Amino acid sequence: MSRIKAAVCHAFGHPLTIEEVELRAPADREVEVTLGAVAICHSDISYADGAWGGSLPAVYGHEAAGRVSAVGPGVTGLSVGDYVVVTLIRACGGCLTCSDGRPYLCETPYDGDHGPLATVDGGKLHQAMACGAFAEKVVVDHSQVVRLPEDIPVDAASLLACGVITGVGGVVNAAQLRAGQDVVVIGAGGVGLNAIQGARIAGARRIVAVDMTEEKLAIARNFGATDGVLATQEAPWRAAKAALGRGADAVLITVGAIPAFNSAPAYLARGGKAIMIGMPHTGAVSSYEPAMVAATGQSLVGSKMGDTNIRRDIPWLADLYGQGRLKLDELISGRWRLDQINEAIADTKTGSAKRNVIIF
Repeated sequence: MSRIKAAVCHAFGHPLTIEEVELRAPADREVEVTLGAVAICHSDISYADGAWGGSLPAVYGHEAAGRVSAVGPGVTGLSVGDYVVVTLIRACGGCLTCSDGRPYLCETPYDGDHGPLATVDGGKLHQAMACGAFAEKVVVDHSQVVRLPEDIPVDAASLLACGVITGVGGVVNAAQLRAGQDVVVIGAGGVGLNAIQGARIAGARRIVAVDMTEEKLAIARNFGATDGVLATQEAPWRAAKAALGRGADAVLITVGAIPAFNSAPAYLARGGKAIMIGMPHTGAVSSYEPAMVAATGQSLVGSKMGDTNIRRDIPWLADLYGQGRLKLDELISGRWRLDQINEAIADTKTGSAKRNVIIF
C-alpha cells in the first residue's frame, strides 16, 4: 500500500476534503497510473451532489491522463513510463456486449467498495466509476487505459477520457451521421462542443447549437456551429428548422435538463434520430407522443460514452488533434491545483466553464 492525496466526498452536497488515502499495488490485469491531470466532468459533480446515489465515502474523477508507474501480472501492451489516458470504460472482453463490439456496455459488474482505495485506518473508500481519479494516482483495469502520443499536453489529453469521446462518438458512432446531413446540438457545454466539432469532422451540412446564452452560442460557432438558437425563446425548434431549411437528421441532447429531452423530437426531420447523451437525475421522467415518433419514423436512442471503442477511437482523435482538426486546448477554461478542487467545481457549476482541469 502507498499513501496518496485525494479529494474525498464524505457527504453528498458537501465540499470535498483533501486527505491522505491508501492505494494498493496493481493486481492481476491492473495498472497504476501517476496522474498529470484530471478534468472535472458534470457527472462527477452530479454524483457528489447525490443525484444518482452511491456509496460513501468516495473518490470521484474519471477524465485523467498520466504515466504508468506500475503494472500487475497479466498485463500486456503497457509498460512503466507509458503516457496514457485513463477512462471509466472497464471492459471484461468476454461478456456478450464486449464480444458484440460494445465494450462501453460491459455487463461484468465492478464493486468500487472493494477496489484499490482505502482510508488510512483501513476503512472502506469507494472508487467511483472504476477510476477515483481526483487523486495523485489510480489503479485501474488495463482495459481502461490507452497509450497516447507524447506531443499531446497532459491537460488536453485528459479530455479524451470522457467529454471528447462522448460528444464526438455521439455523432459518429451513435447517430452514424453521414456527410451532408444536418445536426442540432442541444447544450453548448463541454460535451456539446465536442458533439459540434464531431459533426463538423463528419461533414455535416449545417450544425445548429441550442443554448441558454448568446455567450455560449458564440463559443459554439468557434467549434463549428453554423447557426445558434437561444433555448429561451418560444418554440426554439422553429428557429432551428428555419436555419436548416428542414428538420434535423440528428439531434444530440448533451444536457441533463428534462425540457431538452421533451422538445428534442420537435427538431427532427422524418426519419431523424434523437441521441440521448445528457444524464438527468434519478427519477426524472420525460414524455413523448409515441404515435408521432412512429408515424415519422424517428428514433430515440440512448448513447453511453459516445458508444466508444477506446482502442479504436482515442488514437483516431489523438491523431486529429495532432493535425489541428480537433480542438482540445480551446476546451480548457481553467487549470487548478488539487487543493482548489472545490473552487473549480463551483466555477464549473456556474455553467460558464467548458472544462476545468486539475493539474498535479
